[in-house]
Amino acid sequence: MNRYPLWKYLVLAVALLIGTVYTLPNWFGEAPAVQVSSGRATVKVTDDTRVRVTKALAEAGIQPDFVQWEGTSVRARLADTDLQLKAKDAIAKAMNADAANPDYIVALNLISRSPQWLTKLRAFPMYLGLDLRGGVHFLMEVDMKAALAKKNDALVGDVRSLLRDKGIRHAGVSKEPDGLVVAFRDAATLDTAKLFLSEKLADLDWVSISREGELQLRGALKPAARVAVQEGALKQNINTLHNRINELGVAEPVIQQQGLNRVVVQLPGVQDTAKAKDIIGRTATLEVRLVDDSAEATASLSGNSPVPFGTERYMERGGQALIVKRQVVLTGDNLNDAQAGFDDQQNPAVHLTLDARGARIFKDVTRENINKRMAILLFEKGKGEVVTAPVIRGEIGGGRVQISGAMTAEEAADTALLLRAGSLAAPMEIIEERTIGPTLGKENIDRGFQSVIWGFAAVAAFMCMYYMLFGLFSSLALGFNLLMLVAVLSMMQATLSLPGMAAIALVLGMAIDSNVLINERIREELRAGVAPQMAIHLGYERAFATILDSNVTTLIAGLALLAFGSGPVKGFAVVHCLGILTSMFSAVMFSRGLVNLWYGRQRKLQSVAIGQVWRGGTPSPTEPANVDSSAR
Repeated sequence: MNRYPLWKYLVLAVALLIGTVYTLPNWFGEAPAVQVSSGRATVKVTDDTRVRVTKALAEAGIQPDFVQWEGTSVRARLADTDLQLKAKDAIAKAMNADAANPDYIVALNLISRSPQWLTKLRAFPMYLGLDLRGGVHFLMEVDMKAALAKKNDALVGDVRSLLRDKGIRHAGVSKEPDGLVVAFRDAATLDTAKLFLSEKLADLDWVSISREGELQLRGALKPAARVAVQEGALKQNINTLHNRINELGVAEPVIQQQGLNRVVVQLPGVQDTAKAKDIIGRTATLEVRLVDDSAEATASLSGNSPVPFGTERYMERGGQALIVKRQVVLTGDNLNDAQAGFDDQQNPAVHLTLDARGARIFKDVTRENINKRMAILLFEKGKGEVVTAPVIRGEIGGGRVQISGAMTAEEAADTALLLRAGSLAAPMEIIEERTIGPTLGKENIDRGFQSVIWGFAAVAAFMCMYYMLFGLFSSLALGFNLLMLVAVLSMMQATLSLPGMAAIALVLGMAIDSNVLINERIREELRAGVAPQMAIHLGYERAFATILDSNVTTLIAGLALLAFGSGPVKGFAVVHCLGILTSMFSAVMFSRGLVNLWYGRQRKLQSVAIGQVWRGGTPSPTEPANVDSSAR
């Protein structure tokens, strides 16, 4: 009746082992480290970078705990902050020949002190939020007027191209603060243009006006289109910030929208605030130019002779020099989208979508330069590098461009990302900056940890005094619940903040509720004169429905917080929902496993230690006089 089959005990043992292994990394704390990541779009961080960092530290006489390559960055863990600063200087000197134009970003960071054997098991600690780990907080404001002005600039070019292609003559297209104006010499042409532009540019309201005797067609973005432009600018800026902050290697950065034109950026663990501001504020522009493949240009590739007049030397991704013409064919302003894909031969390719002006220019340029190379350059901090330089195979019209050649699928995805989100859609300004030091973060951790420990201790003490041995079982189940909750959060690589720690403390109080229901149900059965073994069985069986109902209703509230909340509220909700699920498992299955293990083998069980079972009235003649004491 009260015995578990062997497989259930094995499940509990495996869960306990996994919970212990994945909870352990959270106890080791964090160590100072130096992180090396790419400083330019065309520089890749590989295992060779790790070798160079190791060599630089060895030459400086610095012994790191380890140096590891993590795909997009190399991290060297040091014993203390003094070695961290020395290591940063040594690595920066070895990796960047030109400090003014660094190839690599060398920044201070914090990483876990977990042993390597835990890391090999993919057991990592939870990420800590800004309030627990320290770091920097930025509140940035997007210049929406600049975003709308940029859209108007693009529309002016589109209108000119559309009217030219349709053969509609006009007297000029000019930009206004809130739209654009097209001048005409006669009313018939104006009406034709209005009908045509209303069809092609449906996002604009077109109104015929007469100003100083001149016929004009005024176009302004519709309210819905203005909102779409602003939302698109904000979304692109957030995506660009994500791409840039990834170069810092920040674990779980918080980048989220606040209001209609502001973005909150939180970088936990970042100690180098100046470097973070430099990365966030980076500007990048895209240019398309033709490659000079003349004999004179080829001879100058070695660097021994000057480049031809009207050309410049840039470096390709593979480190080879390329001579390109100074004349800019297209810029990133003409690019609407860039996506990675495959060409007709199923080779990796990048598919570009140009605006109307860019499509017309690209069509003319490709028609006149078949079998010549076209270079796509990315400029950062005034220095340009060649992202790719494909060969023009034929005239390309329609505004859809395909770049293919000797590239892998990963390189195609990287190139599309650079072309799509290489620059901000609108300028951003840091209007608020806060720095939270690691000392304050450690103090918050200590206080949160103490709240959980003291809350656990108080609950366990009360349960043991009131329910005796069953209270001990309930306390052990509560500890198992806490272990499983931390392990699940660690496996999910969730970010723990102060609201999350508050949720853990709340979960402890809620989780013990299930054991209280079970223990009281067992007491009720004992009061009714049921034998102890049967009372235990019925107590767990009949309490389960109540436990399920109460937890499901609480889970619904938690899911609502998760769905509609943001920031700290969502962090609280995640821990809250996971705690409900782990508490049901621990309260029902784990605590009963302990009870079955202790009492299940006693066939003639006479008493159970569950505290005083109060019973009214006098005992019946068939009842023993010490029923109350039998429940002690």
